[in-house]
Amino acid sequence: MIREQLASLDAVNLNLGSGTGVIMSIVLALIMFGIALGIDASTLKNIFIKPKSILTGLALQWFGLPLVTFILVMIFNPMLTPMVSLGMLLVASCPGGNISNFMSSFSKGNVELSVSMTAVSTVAAPFITPFNFWLWGNLYLKFASLRGTLTIPHLEIPFTEIFKTVFIILAIPIILGMLFAHYFPKATDKIKKPFSIFSIVVFIVMVLGMFIPNWKLFVGYIIFIFIIVLVHNATAFSLGFSGASLMKLPKRDRRSITIEVGIQNSGLGLTMLLNPAIFNPEIWNNPATGVMYGGMLFVTAWWGIWHIISGLTLASMFRRKEIVD
Repeated sequence: MIREQLASLDAVNLNLGSGTGVIMSIVLALIMFGIALGIDASTLKNIFIKPKSILTGLALQWFGLPLVTFILVMIFNPMLTPMVSLGMLLVASCPGGNISNFMSSFSKGNVELSVSMTAVSTVAAPFITPFNFWLWGNLYLKFASLRGTLTIPHLEIPFTEIFKTVFIILAIPIILGMLFAHYFPKATDKIKKPFSIFSIVVFIVMVLGMFIPNWKLFVGYIIFIFIIVLVHNATAFSLGFSGASLMKLPKRDRRSITIEVGIQNSGLGLTMLLNPAIFNPEIWNNPATGVMYGGMLFVTAWWGIWHIISGLTLASMFRRKEIVD
């Protein structure tokens, strides 16, 4: 039942508009510029003096989450379609999300650690994201094909195109934002908070704008996509908290790592999906071959909405509980 419903979702041709990918790239670049305004070089230096927390967080984010996601899609392979599974792996391969720093602050976590993780994972994303998606995506495809559930024999990842895309919309805005904060500190103090709020609101409006023209389609699949993203996101939060606890990190650090691992930059995933140089429509969205990536789009887009709800809920729970180390 579930698999049949998701299979029909894969074949859905979403009405996204010809300029959606470009607009998404611009919005994401603005968000990363806003994040960079709050990155202080001295703050990063202090975090790396005692690197246990940030190394733990990055290990959980870069290696732990893709691995756990791979295990999830293997366990639920009889119910999931290839495109939905690849959507989960794509999200898990993305760097930390663009609102994790605010959530970490709201939860009374270690904001410096959160900002440092976001900065490092974003700068490394041109290398880490395509590698993880290529590695775990192909492992999954090999696994799924053994059970006769797949028509795509191999996942070809255009590393150069992904590197250029991620570098342009993530790395360059981060660098420009840090330079702006360094040379114009007074202006930065005035615009930092409103700019971040503005960029996040624009991102949410952008994602909702993608859903509105496809609302009737989405309503028909909401229960399945909701459950899939709910389980995946909850698993990510649990991984972050359990991993940080296992390493006996300070409780403020545990909160920030939990949020960082559970808040993924799904906007980057959407930008990649909408880039024809990365996901060639003739291969990934071709009714003639029966290979269409509607499931990937829905999972990635809904994650972008849901992790805001779940992240704020978790941050509120953390905030109400006093930290006693």
